[in-house]
Amino acid sequence: MSDPDLNLLATLDALLAEGSVAGAARRLRLSASAMSRALARLREATGDPLLVRAGRGLVPSPRALELRERIGPLVEEARAALRPAAALKLDRLERRFTLRTREGFVENFGAALLARVASEAPGVRLRFVPKPDKDSAPLRDGSVDLETGVVGAATGLELRAQALFRDRFVGVVRAGHALADGTVTAGRYAAAGHVAMSRRGLDRGPVDEALTALGLARDIVATVAGFSEALALARGTDLVATVPERHTARLREGLHSFALPRELALQDFTVSLLWHPRMDGDAAHRWLRGCVREVCAAEIGACGDA
Repeated sequence: MSDPDLNLLATLDALLAEGSVAGAARRLRLSASAMSRALARLREATGDPLLVRAGRGLVPSPRALELRERIGPLVEEARAALRPAAALKLDRLERRFTLRTREGFVENFGAALLARVASEAPGVRLRFVPKPDKDSAPLRDGSVDLETGVVGAATGLELRAQALFRDRFVGVVRAGHALADGTVTAGRYAAAGHVAMSRRGLDRGPVDEALTALGLARDIVATVAGFSEALALARGTDLVATVPERHTARLREGLHSFALPRELALQDFTVSLLWHPRMDGDAAHRWLRGCVREVCAAEIGACGDA
């Protein structure tokens, strides 16, 4: 059986409401002959006469009476689905969004983002989940609404991205550490003990590649999976942690941070907001994206002023 022509639903609704071919034709701005042909197609599709001649008019069949109660609401619902979305009313919005971020994001931007959301849309709830990898499947399948990260080769090509802020790597040591005083050269930096950070447990990263180019190598005493663990070890030992500056601002409180030696020539990088294009037209999602961008800009500006 071939799929029915759904355009006939609006025709059937008009016929049942008007009770005549002429009246339905006027309602839909069709000719009487076109409406008669449409009625013939409806009779064929339903296997029922639907409207039966009685004297000079038409009366509905039992099947038509049954359909009349169902077709009207069905057609109206379809029309509503095809209209532009109603204007977003933030004070009435009730929705839960899931954000997937690296550690440090919630510590640095979470409180300000919650305050912004609560002031504009008190019915919105945010769920922050960790980002253990760069797999974009959660954005594609809808289990995550927004994600932060560095756009690279592993980022899904179909994803949307918008820059949040620029960041760079800095060295971090406990107060009183030898590297807290004087100029930190590549040689001094490499000679210290280090805690490396790798989600995949790798022994080498961009810092090691840069040191190798200078004929140097660092002594990696410990490897951890996240920024918090690296900074905890730096706080309690003589190890050096190398972490993103802006992403870990609050995590580094009480520690001494220093710019990496220029000789390492490590490039700054951009942290971006990522989402799936199917959410482009969602007004609430668009509003939240704006909140995240503006909160990040404000917090970065505040840290810069400080």
